[in-house]
Amino acid sequence: MTPILVVNSGSSSFKYQLIDVEESRTLASGLVERIGAETGGRAKHTVHPASGDPSTTELEREIADHTAGFQVMLDAFAAHGPALADHAPIAVGHRVVQGGARFFEPTVITDLVRINIDELSALAPLHNPANLAGIVAAQRAFADVPHVAVFDTAFHQTLPPAAYTYAIDAEVAEKHRVRRYGFHGTSHRFVSRAAAEFLGRPVGELKQIVLHLGNGASACAVDGGRSVETSMGMTPLEGLVMGTRSGDIDPAVLLHLSRRAGMSIDELDTLLNSRSGILGLSGHGDMRDLHAAIDAGDERAQVAFDVWAHRIRGYVGAYAAQLGRVDAIVFTAGVGENDDRARAAVLAGLEGFGVVLDAARNAERVPGARRISADDSRVEVLVVPTNEELEIARQAHEVVAG
Repeated sequence: MTPILVVNSGSSSFKYQLIDVEESRTLASGLVERIGAETGGRAKHTVHPASGDPSTTELEREIADHTAGFQVMLDAFAAHGPALADHAPIAVGHRVVQGGARFFEPTVITDLVRINIDELSALAPLHNPANLAGIVAAQRAFADVPHVAVFDTAFHQTLPPAAYTYAIDAEVAEKHRVRRYGFHGTSHRFVSRAAAEFLGRPVGELKQIVLHLGNGASACAVDGGRSVETSMGMTPLEGLVMGTRSGDIDPAVLLHLSRRAGMSIDELDTLLNSRSGILGLSGHGDMRDLHAAIDAGDERAQVAFDVWAHRIRGYVGAYAAQLGRVDAIVFTAGVGENDDRARAAVLAGLEGFGVVLDAARNAERVPGARRISADDSRVEVLVVPTNEELEIARQAHEVVAG
């Protein structure tokens, strides 16, 4: 067995999975949350046997910090399995959101790497400090194995300058590291390769548009397995309309609201990240609630859905032009994998690009990768479930094995 422990750490919680890379199978998974909360923390640990149903155990107790949280996780493994003595991880893989222009591949975490992750917090103040807290705690808990950082931005380091450069004063941009970095890279990498495997074709010969559609959403043009364009920018705010984020917006809107409405920088930040997107347009933050509102005749909900689909469709067209041809459009993440109504809306009107959706296939709810395009569609349309944790485990394993 080749167990890898994957950690995705937030400021007050972390998720984990123990994955056997050789079999691409999760052995155990869990969530530790409300770290540092006055009313006590919560933890959930699930064991995934090779056969039979998973079993889950939950507990509540005070969790002072991430180090205490890792002890809760270790106690759960000891009490409920699988025993780490028999499934000792050979490495710990960490999701890190922002790698800037410094990290373009999975990287063994040294003191210098930790310093760099901390320094890059200026570009991701909500994410990198939380990722780093998990790294510090995990290195204490697993001091004898290598720890590997896998960066959300790394897959997009292949963007050409024309794609990552913003047209502002070059000296200002260089001094303050203003450029497109892109995010969801781990998902886009996994899905584009899984789509090639499903089609039975080398990823190096495919031109794909991957649509990662969840509460956070991004599009990526993948040419021969390399990211050549992506919708998220210097931050995850740019691009598609999301659950609570605005996506693309005229920057002068912010100047207007500052001057006319007296909104501060923090208020504008909250507006764009937390009070915009589908929630801001309709009052509904979940796509299922949005559909229910549309069915009930809510016009605001219909407009929100139309804006959401319109933006994605525009990116599909733009990326088709950048790629020159499109072999596959691939849907993934929560909405992309599970919402046939949303997928149909995104693809409506693209028949001229050779995209023909099969309504029956699109409506099917079956596990795993599947084709939803018609037999006569020139462009393959696929649904491919993402698995960022498995991708992190694989990349961590490649580093320690290599």
